[in-house]
Amino acid sequence: MAATLLKIHPKNPESRKINTVVDCIRDGGVVIYPTDTVYGIGCDIHQARAVERISKIKGLDPRKYLFSFICHDLSHIAEYASVEDQVFKIMKKALPGAFTFILKASNKVPKVLNNNRKTVGIRIPEHNIPRMIVAELGNPFLSTSLKEEDNAIEYSTDPELIYERYQHEVDLVVDGGIGGYLPSTIVDCSQGEIVVVRSGLGDFTPFL
Repeated sequence: MAATLLKIHPKNPESRKINTVVDCIRDGGVVIYPTDTVYGIGCDIHQARAVERISKIKGLDPRKYLFSFICHDLSHIAEYASVEDQVFKIMKKALPGAFTFILKASNKVPKVLNNNRKTVGIRIPEHNIPRMIVAELGNPFLSTSLKEEDNAIEYSTDPELIYERYQHEVDLVVDGGIGGYLPSTIVDCSQGEIVVVRSGLGDFTPFL
């Protein structure tokens, strides 16, 4: 059965349509959605089978790969990660924005698929659709970008073309308009120092 293609206004998302996405996620569904950078693919952080599906779609080993958590605001972060005061102040200035912060994971991070990583990636996109999804869901959802560094030629920013490619692998594709091409900037704050490990759309220079 083909996935649903659901068009949602990127600036003023319709609550009814956001609820449709949330219902899909709660039921263990895998969804593709827009962010302030590239389109992402995600699921509920507590749904191990959905995480496994994403891992197969992306060809990832979930025991080694660092998935990100999409959060609504900073209140979610303290629950799932350990954040030093200096880092929290930077995150407060930088987020919402095109950054992924790697932090020490708390013991509340679900151990999906026996992933024993001690770090977690945290994202608060500057985009209303994913943030409204999380707010309605009540907890962060697990996510990874559709685009990887080695498939730039194949990657599409058009949600209709994304749907054509993934319609038989996911449950729902959110059409929030043409997406971006650059991924988020990844900032590792888990080892005591603040290190930019991947430069993306977000400019971290003002925070160094």
